[in-house]
Amino acid sequence: MAASEFDVIVVGGGHAGTEAAAAAARMGASTALVTHKQHTIGMMSCNPAIGGLGKGNLVREIDALDGIMGRAADLGGIQFRMLNRKKGPAVWGPRTQADRKLYRSAVQQLLSEYEDLTIQEGSVEKFLRVGSEIKGVVLSSGQVLRSKAVVLTTGTFLRGLIHIGDKRYSAGRMGDAPSLGLSDDLAALDLKLGRLKTGTPARLDRATIAWEQLEMQEADENPIPFSFLTDRISVPQIACGITRTTAETHRVIRENIHRSAMYSGQIEGVGPRYCPSIEDKINRFGDRDGHQIFLEPEGLDDDAVYPNGISTSLPEDVQDALIHSIPGLEEARILQYGYAIEYDYVDPTQLDLSLAVKRAEGLFLAGQINGTTGYEEAGAQGVVAGINAARFAAGQEGVQFHRTDSYIGVMIDDLTTRGVTEPYRMFTSRAEYRLSLRADNADMRLTPKGIEIGCVRAERAERFSRYAEQVSALSQQIQSLTASPKEMESRGISVNQDGRRRTAAEVLSYPDRTWDDVARIWPELAAVEPRIAEAVSIDALYAVYLDRQTADIASVRSEEARSIPADFDYDGLSGLSNELKLKLNRHRPQNVAQAARIEGMTPAAVALLITLLRRTNERLAS
Repeated sequence: MAASEFDVIVVGGGHAGTEAAAAAARMGASTALVTHKQHTIGMMSCNPAIGGLGKGNLVREIDALDGIMGRAADLGGIQFRMLNRKKGPAVWGPRTQADRKLYRSAVQQLLSEYEDLTIQEGSVEKFLRVGSEIKGVVLSSGQVLRSKAVVLTTGTFLRGLIHIGDKRYSAGRMGDAPSLGLSDDLAALDLKLGRLKTGTPARLDRATIAWEQLEMQEADENPIPFSFLTDRISVPQIACGITRTTAETHRVIRENIHRSAMYSGQIEGVGPRYCPSIEDKINRFGDRDGHQIFLEPEGLDDDAVYPNGISTSLPEDVQDALIHSIPGLEEARILQYGYAIEYDYVDPTQLDLSLAVKRAEGLFLAGQINGTTGYEEAGAQGVVAGINAARFAAGQEGVQFHRTDSYIGVMIDDLTTRGVTEPYRMFTSRAEYRLSLRADNADMRLTPKGIEIGCVRAERAERFSRYAEQVSALSQQIQSLTASPKEMESRGISVNQDGRRRTAAEVLSYPDRTWDDVARIWPELAAVEPRIAEAVSIDALYAVYLDRQTADIASVRSEEARSIPADFDYDGLSGLSNELKLKLNRHRPQNVAQAARIEGMTPAAVALLITLLRRTNERLAS
């Protein structure tokens, strides 16, 4: 195949693009990753961190499908912490601060290991199109790259516009040119576009911060890796500083809020509600005595510090004043001022569950172009888009992820069914089945699926097979081991002295019992590998609840299995309001479960739809 012809072309070298390119290449597709500058692949444009509540689950799921984000985070992470550790494992959130250079280097190194992946520098100006079929891309140089599928992962580059006070200029991010032509091409496909906004804080000089005045937050003593393939974290771990805004900070912001690009009317895009600018915080929650700020070093040998919590688009002189009003930052030197950036996105209800554009054959979208915010959300979409682009190029049907099997499925269903009115961010609360969709069991949930569809390579498949066998064997063993209340009491474990023998699994189901406890009762369990013991312990803890949830999931999956034909006639559904007909025609849900989540759909409307689908199926069968 000539160098200008590929199975899959991925546009953009951010977190969505790198995962999409790697996934397509793992699937055996000849893949081109087109990016403005090769050396910026894997760059962390905003917060130097990976994971968090909900987000950490996505990283684990990316890894379970043999993606690269988890391994890169393990190679670049400089402060690993398990968030929500005091609560149950279902809401734990693995997170790490990252050394920007180490993370970027790790991403580039991991991509270099893919033989079927070609990286090409260039700016994509438009699609190579035949009617509604996408056949490749045209670069600004005039070079044509042909392909069977294209994955578009443009991040904030689509007509990107940076704002600092009353200053504004076109850019995809600080220091990079925007993408202008692709927005017109997307509009020409009759796709609905909108504008969103995100922002970033100033960067501070580490040497000018009064660290001795600050509370410090240490990394976990025993860092837990993101990747199933990582045995231990070898990168040095650091602490970050904690400070707060003051009454003076709030005064400076209130007196100058009219000069913020967000409040002067310059920005039309909607910002993320769950990651607001400091102007938003003071405007909405100004009665608080202060807002917490985490001072996160951007690398082991990097002078820059990221002040997490004070994203802003205020003018430079106001940024100087507000920074210097914060304890520990009185003498801090600003290396780069904060800014807001607004950009085009595509209404994600125009995509199907494979992230394919319904109106353009061979085009897939992933990342912020679909209205999301965050590296993790982008990377997870990239994996799905890359897998499905490769399958499309091979003439195969798309693969879908469901709300019942993954946070990835929750996110894609939310996007394609409900759309977005603000940048979408993942939280554990978005998942109805979070007891099942835990960060600790992502491999057990998704790696078998990855092996089946061909996106998991041999090393992971073999290692996972051994792990799964060990977990299964130990799960059976703790069901068979029993002890009487007296035997337990003699080993220091108090239970109700009712004479009933209990299994090791039952003991582990009590919230206050640990593996060390059962090992005291059954000494043969003491030698079990900690990783295997933890997996089995967590399953035992949630066993009763999981049985109920498994039944709920089976019910939902049977509903999801009832697919809706792409050309289904909603207008012919008597008994359905015109408003619902309009929404169903616009969203074109792929199954009953998706239809049920469309705003305004009542149980009666869903029942009517199911009845009509049954009649249609019976008529076709006869």
